Amino acid sequence: MMRAEKIASDISDAQEVLSGNASPVSQLSSLLRRLQRKAQDAPGLLDGIIEPLDSALLSLDAAQSAVDEAMRATEFDPQRLEDTEERLFALRAVARKHNVQVDDLAELCARMVGDLDELDAGEERLAVLEQEARAAVGTYDAAAAELSQLRRETAASLSRAVMAELPALKLERAEFIVEIATEADDRGEEGIDHVEFWVRTNPGTRAGPMMKVASGGELSRFLLALKVVLADRGSAPTLVFDEIDTGVGGAVADAIGQRLARLAERIQVLSVTHAPQVAARAGTHYLIAKSGGTDRVATGVSVMDTDARQEEIARMLAGATVTDEARAAAQRLLRGSEAVS
Repeated sequence: MMRAEKIASDISDAQEVLSGNASPVSQLSSLLRRLQRKAQDAPGLLDGIIEPLDSALLSLDAAQSAVDEAMRATEFDPQRLEDTEERLFALRAVARKHNVQVDDLAELCARMVGDLDELDAGEERLAVLEQEARAAVGTYDAAAAELSQLRRETAASLSRAVMAELPALKLERAEFIVEIATEADDRGEEGIDHVEFWVRTNPGTRAGPMMKVASGGELSRFLLALKVVLADRGSAPTLVFDEIDTGVGGAVADAIGQRLARLAERIQVLSVTHAPQVAARAGTHYLIAKSGGTDRVATGVSVMDTDARQEEIARMLAGATVTDEARAAAQRLLRGSEAVS
């Protein structure tokens, strides 16, 4: 419409020249008719004038028809142009506001209309969602309460089983407690319980989390008791015990060795030990020793055969000087462990 406005005056001038008072068409038509009448008096003389004039008049007529068509095509309402421009400016402004292209406004509008419809129906939808949420909470609470009850029953069984292992591990005065704190409003993926293993190492003392209350040696023995009790419930493929027998000997060390051997029936158990009663229960022995001078020290690990195992256990029993009695005792320890296994 803007382009038509700019060229409309030029088309109007063309129409005035071809069809208005200044049009040469009538004069050329009159001249052509006179020459055609004179052509009979001089055959062939005026043909070179008549034919071009006739062709020119036909072209002018075609041009006049084209000008008329162009005039009709360029007719427009100035008010409509103004309205159109205002709408175009408004569309561009909205496109900038929503950071989209003008051509994408229709899709944006449809999406907004859909969102508005959902908002209009939101109260009803909200009521449905609230009802579903209440139902879900009820289902969760029922399942969480059942799980909590099962945990407390299992906790009691676990405590009794671990307590049964403690006397043999020289923890006969200790107490193992499964502490369960239940918060009904503290809902989580694993229920409403917070579970910790607590211990009381001596009567009359305050119980607390096992990792904080138990000493290093006590902690190792508590964990050993737990692992033994839970051996049939799955475990890591390898367990490492570092001097779990520290501070004990005799029957307690033997009890520790027995329990390590029981664990080793299901998983791989590695134990660093200075107790011959524990070492004798192992299926394979590695000797770890340091060597070297004052400038450099190396730690070596070697696999021991049967004779070397017996000799090393005898050294652990006797000290610096290995006696025949120590060797005999070591042999009895090894045979005793083999008989048990």
